[in-house]
Amino acid sequence: MSGIRRGLGVRALFALKRGWYRLRYPGLSLGRDVEIRGRVRLRRGVRVHIGDRTRINKLVRFAGPGEVRVGADCLLSATWVGVWTSVRVGDRCLLSNCELRDSDFHNLRPEVRHDPPTPRTRAPIVIEDNVWIGAHALVMKGVRIGRDSVVGAATVVRADVPPRVVVIGNPQQTVKKFNE
Repeated sequence: MSGIRRGLGVRALFALKRGWYRLRYPGLSLGRDVEIRGRVRLRRGVRVHIGDRTRINKLVRFAGPGEVRVGADCLLSATWVGVWTSVRVGDRCLLSNCELRDSDFHNLRPEVRHDPPTPRTRAPIVIEDNVWIGAHALVMKGVRIGRDSVVGAATVVRADVPPRVVVIGNPQQTVKKFNE
């Protein structure tokens, strides 16, 4: 019986945390049974939707004027998302201590480097279902990561990743393909 009470207590605690975060951040939408085990921080007017049963560990930060959509049954742990356009994360993804940036935050050419960023400095990021992004990986603007793929630790992803592969390194390289 004490195990049942403990389970009810844990669910009640998660419900209280969800309620507090909804009040604190009007731009945050939380699905059913989201478990916030760590902390969430939203900055600069970002809009974030977290899907059902997603778990959040450690500090997960979202910044920028764009929109983030995280699917159901995901795990986000110590993740930072900088979004000026949009970042979409599919269902059942694992994001571990990584960064997603849909903007360069500056112009590249020397003569306009100090000017305000232009639309060319940003592009949406799409992470399809069941993707695992390892610690210290960096996913850059305009990238699509295919379903069932793995991004290894400390990888810099600057180009699309096909489905069902493992990529590592900087520059990224495919080191494994999962057979059908």
